[in-house]
Amino acid sequence: MKFTITRSVFLKTLNDVSRAISSKTTIPILTGLKLVLSDTGLVLTGSDADISIESRINATSENNDLQIESTGSIVLPARFFSEIVKRLPENTMTLEVKDNFQTLITSGSSEFTINGLDANNYPRLPEISAPQPLMLNAEVLKQLINQTVIAVSNQESRPVLTGVHFVISGAQLMAVATDSHRLSQRTLDLEQPTTTDYDVIIPGKSLVELSRMLTDDIDQVELRIAENQVLFIIGQTAFYSRLLEGNYPDTTRLIPTSSTTTVEFAAPALLAAIQRASLLSHESRNNVVRLTLDVATQSAIIYGNSPDVGNVEEVLQFSALSGENLEISFNPDYMKEALQAFGQTTVEVAFTAPLRPFTLVPSEDRDHFIQLITPVRTY
Repeated sequence: MKFTITRSVFLKTLNDVSRAISSKTTIPILTGLKLVLSDTGLVLTGSDADISIESRINATSENNDLQIESTGSIVLPARFFSEIVKRLPENTMTLEVKDNFQTLITSGSSEFTINGLDANNYPRLPEISAPQPLMLNAEVLKQLINQTVIAVSNQESRPVLTGVHFVISGAQLMAVATDSHRLSQRTLDLEQPTTTDYDVIIPGKSLVELSRMLTDDIDQVELRIAENQVLFIIGQTAFYSRLLEGNYPDTTRLIPTSSTTTVEFAAPALLAAIQRASLLSHESRNNVVRLTLDVATQSAIIYGNSPDVGNVEEVLQFSALSGENLEISFNPDYMKEALQAFGQTTVEVAFTAPLRPFTLVPSEDRDHFIQLITPVRTY
């Protein structure tokens, strides 16, 4: 196996695939990067058994400048190989596999030899065919991921809660995550209705890595779902993730259908106020801020306090306040992450009682995105 390639092109693909490679794996060969060279192009594969990424560099593309001398395959130690490629001196590099999987990497006057492994021992990726793949807008998918993964659980004691629950039916995709203290649910209207319904749980960690790959130059993502795997196809790259087993709790019954008090804020202004209030609350053990709404005087005040440091009080600006007076306490970190997911919009916060979960929705598009936060009992 021998080829020469433009180093920048190779490095970009290598970086994408390396996202799936972990140094902490029980299968030693998975610490390596698999390269398979055929007459049509070069395929790079990385995997940690949970996530697998396969990316292709076509021989026909002029930008790649891939010159193939002899085809073959090899698995190389990913960490060393990546560092070598990053530091090579010239714009092009040549890779040649010799006897006993010894691999020679040359660029200009620099020459490295590293020990490789037999690619036949590398686990095979599943083949996921889809009679009717789902096409998703990449920017919208990235937004959906970032808006829901904030609520996944970090506790491995309930594995299903470490993932995002995807329910696809007809012309709608719903994604929801909860760690039992908060919930985030986003729905998308699909351009083409699906004839097959899906109900799967995708690990939050997988979605975070996928989101990082959805750069501005990508328009569409193809989604395929199999029995225990999901596949996202992004241009020349295939991103596989295992699915979590188990039944996701019924979250629809957690979302209140009515409220006693509602208030509308500009999300960035409320976020900034909560960031200020939490400067002191973080110093105290319970990390809580308190919000007081008075409908008669049309006032909203936020309080943060730490017995050791002091307290903060701020009058909040809002565009509408109606219903009953309310005093409620909550974790400011949950609120900050929720508000960051709304961006520059106006947000409506709806309350039912001081100890009942409250909801946040964007004022303009309340049907497609909702977040729920459980308050904190302070007495």
